[in-house]
Amino acid sequence: MNRYARVGTAAVLLAAGLLLPATPAAAAPPGFPDCGKAITDQLDHTPWPLRRLQPSQAWPLSRGAGVTVAVIDSGLSTTHPKLAGQLLPGVDLVPPGENGQCDNSHGTLVASIIAGRDTRDAPFSGVAPDARILPIRVVPNDQTSNSPELPTRIANAIRYAVDHGAKVINLSLYTVPTQAVAEAVQYAIHSNVVVVAASGNTGGSQNGSNPVYPAAYDGVLAVGGTDENDHHVSQSTSGDYVNIAAPGVNIEGPAPRGGGYGRDAAGGTSFAAAYVSGVAALIRSYNPTLPAFNVIRRLEETADAPPEGRNNDVGFGVVNPYRAVSTIFDPRANPTPAYTGQLPDPRSESDPVALAKRVAAWVVPGGLLLTVVLLSARGIAARGRRRGWRPGPIR
Repeated sequence: MNRYARVGTAAVLLAAGLLLPATPAAAAPPGFPDCGKAITDQLDHTPWPLRRLQPSQAWPLSRGAGVTVAVIDSGLSTTHPKLAGQLLPGVDLVPPGENGQCDNSHGTLVASIIAGRDTRDAPFSGVAPDARILPIRVVPNDQTSNSPELPTRIANAIRYAVDHGAKVINLSLYTVPTQAVAEAVQYAIHSNVVVVAASGNTGGSQNGSNPVYPAAYDGVLAVGGTDENDHHVSQSTSGDYVNIAAPGVNIEGPAPRGGGYGRDAAGGTSFAAAYVSGVAALIRSYNPTLPAFNVIRRLEETADAPPEGRNNDVGFGVVNPYRAVSTIFDPRANPTPAYTGQLPDPRSESDPVALAKRVAAWVVPGGLLLTVVLLSARGIAARGRRRGWRPGPIR
């Protein structure tokens, strides 16, 4: 299987190794930019993240149907079998002349991890195979860029996603914090959208302790990366803003072009974020009325926690798809939102035994009343028999 090289951008960094195979580039179709290398290698084994997370255990309850996940990234392939029929009409926010249905980096793999079809042609599937992807292209290519327009482009993409029905937004990238991006994130949160972002890949650099945005904004579900042993990947950025973790190294999946599969050994938190976005889609499909804050609560409280319960490397632990969907929470618990701002109070999750409680509330006093009536009637009947059922004196 072809191996992918690792590349980044300056102003906006894709939070993973960009998918650039080492094989020679094939000529791009007329009128198209370079849409990535044509890879035809097939996958003959199930990738380790799917063996570790086993999202199929949750599929009897939810497969993500009815949920739109916005993938704000480098564009997506419309030709890979795993994405056939999974993509909604999206938008290209890069300069004119580019094509939003072309991916020369890693958007295709991110989208496939979230909602790739569970077809039998290859042992690969997305976490939520019945969800749909809204593709929004914000990165034109894999070249270094200091363009000040890129953060604004990301902000516009977030707003576009909200306005076009996304229930989950996946941000497998990071950028400099700007007011436009911060306001767009809050717009999504106010709109009851689950915003998932990669925690960043600066863990091994001199800036490894600095927060990464948009992951570090209040209300965003920040995702760190783990390896096959649930250990924190050294390149994954740590911080008190990290909420949860997922597989983020030795990632295999659909290539941008050619219909084949490639491997990104370095991986990155881009892919970790995608796994969590897929689980968020499962939850939102299973319980469509559940507020976004409580979706995040479920993800955190059902994760496979580290020994200390939480830390700055993996947050509350590795995401657990089955438990995130199936766990029944105590309806009396009503936690305070972790984010700030003038947001509506989160509603408690629906109580699965609420009807039984309401029935009991009526049955118990009703039974007592009936007992009193029957006892009274017994005394009245006894007096009536003694009088031969003749009227008694009026007092």
